[in-house]
Amino acid sequence: TKLLKKVVMGSSRNELYFVFMNLDPEYDRLQTNQSVSFHTLSKHGALELDSYLRKKHDDFLASALEAGTNKKRYSLVIVDGFAVEMCEDQADVLRSAKEVRIVEKNQELG
Repeated sequence: TKLLKKVVMGSSRNELYFVFMNLDPEYDRLQTNQSVSFHTLSKHGALELDSYLRKKHDDFLASALEAGTNKKRYSLVIVDGFAVEMCEDQADVLRSAKEVRIVEKNQELG
């Protein structure tokens, strides 16, 4: 399923959000392989998991939001999530996606 791409107009300010994805059987399989690999001192499982998630997150953002309106900062391998700079309207679009469990704005401590 493809989300409607939402064009964000005006002066919406991009902020950092964390996006956590719903259950993904392939992620679970690769995470299990990565754990086994970690104990056997092999990096193959970890690299495969990292590569899978980076591509999955990039593809998801490309299908959900207008190109050039957001910037993924990094993928979070341990929780199947990613950090992305985007505006509140875009966060709302991602919140409505069936693939997404939760979207939270980064909170500055201090």
